[in-house]
Amino acid sequence: MDGTLEETLGIGGMIRSRRQKLDMTLNEVSEAAGISTGYLSLIERDKATPTLTTLARIAAALGVGMEAFVGKPQPADCITREGARPRFLLGASEVTYERLGAVFPGSELSCFVLTIQPGYKSEKTGHAGEETFYLLDGRLEFTLEGQRMVLSAGDSAHYDSTRAHAWSNPFDTPARVLWTGTLDIFGDLNASQKRAE
Repeated sequence: MDGTLEETLGIGGMIRSRRQKLDMTLNEVSEAAGISTGYLSLIERDKATPTLTTLARIAAALGVGMEAFVGKPQPADCITREGARPRFLLGASEVTYERLGAVFPGSELSCFVLTIQPGYKSEKTGHAGEETFYLLDGRLEFTLEGQRMVLSAGDSAHYDSTRAHAWSNPFDTPARVLWTGTLDIFGDLNASQKRAE
């Protein structure tokens, strides 16, 4: 990635193009990804913004890594520099991701700074692993197994990702979040395991 955001616009169109190339129906892909057909249709038309978890499931259903839609960072040393980190967004401009973590054999953690714009609301999701996040700026509404909690700058959460969770920003200002989790977002671990087999 060269750090520009524009190159990742139109994720929905790229998903639709890949699905059509494989001659798969919306039903087939949504079933394999574990999401509703209606929601996949909204994503393909850029009317809904998937979480990274959902995008990873869609990519797997389409037989590609998530980098096919957001661009895969190249392996780097352990230092990332302000202004030079890989950045991308999902949707028009609702959530910007800035990748902090390096990629190296055996790594298990993903780490990002997320900027979540007012009005954003994720779908409810659950997946293997664990996550922790720390609110750097603003406020965020966090829902865990149906319980809604408002977090402010300085608050944090750490939870088992199999528990149903969702985020939203119903407030007037952007929220900035430092997020770390064991979700293999870019397929780096899967690729390493396949090479080892």
